[in-house]
Amino acid sequence: MAEIMYRAAELLAEGRPVTVLPDEEMLSTQAAADILNVSRQYLVRLVDAGELPAEMVGSHRRLRATDVAAFKATRDAKRTLALDRLTSLSEDVDGYQLGDKPR
Repeated sequence: MAEIMYRAAELLAEGRPVTVLPDEEMLSTQAAADILNVSRQYLVRLVDAGELPAEMVGSHRRLRATDVAAFKATRDAKRTLALDRLTSLSEDVDGYQLGDKPR
């Protein structure tokens, strides 16, 4: 528990938001979109495409907090990998060298 609180304090000190939810918490599409920092409509498209599991409760979609967290972790890992690859490619072609600008 202390480790979780320490990590939350680190993120808050960096100015990043922190959300604590029980694993079984069911989220509305808007709440899930807010956690993922995407529009609600984009999130609905992810659900409709089967990329993010959801349950229908009446006429409303509900998403498990654990599914949203897992999707976010996977998405963020893919982004980090892609950015690392882009950085590596830029370094390979001396894209980070200081000096004269190409014309």
